[in-house]
Amino acid sequence: MPTVHALLRRELAAVRRSVEAYPDEKSLWAKPPGLPNTGGNLALHIAGNLQHFFGAVLGNTGYVRDRDSEFSRRGVARAELLKQLDAAGAAIGAAMRAITDEQLARPYPEAVGGRTIPTQEFVVHLLSHLAYHLGQLDYHRRVVTGENRSIGALPVKELGDR
Repeated sequence: MPTVHALLRRELAAVRRSVEAYPDEKSLWAKPPGLPNTGGNLALHIAGNLQHFFGAVLGNTGYVRDRDSEFSRRGVARAELLKQLDAAGAAIGAAMRAITDEQLARPYPEAVGGRTIPTQEFVVHLLSHLAYHLGQLDYHRRVVTGENRSIGALPVKELGDR
């Protein structure tokens, strides 16, 4: 799964750049009509999701997730959001380096939505989930700031070249 690991790192780096691209902390927490989440809440959710599913479940890090607070907390400092995203990156790295092909073929160790899902399929799902929320975060920043500037969310130059 080296390709999936590389894409997870790429997308998470883009989430970090997105959070850094907000002009101030207030704009991270703005909630315009029609958008279900703030940029800050999306960052908390991404970090919590990855720390739980990669860190706690696959890596046994002991991380305890509070999913409700990912959407209800407000005003978390940008530095703390970035710290949580970095922790998510560390959790991904540790889990992806340690996981074996045999583990990938087995069911994910935790039922998800009441379902038993093959680990490899769920890891790919987590990549898609991350990319989905990255897009939401980019749109939130653009709506809140009025900037049309790209943060280079999905740079092709970071893909492998053979």
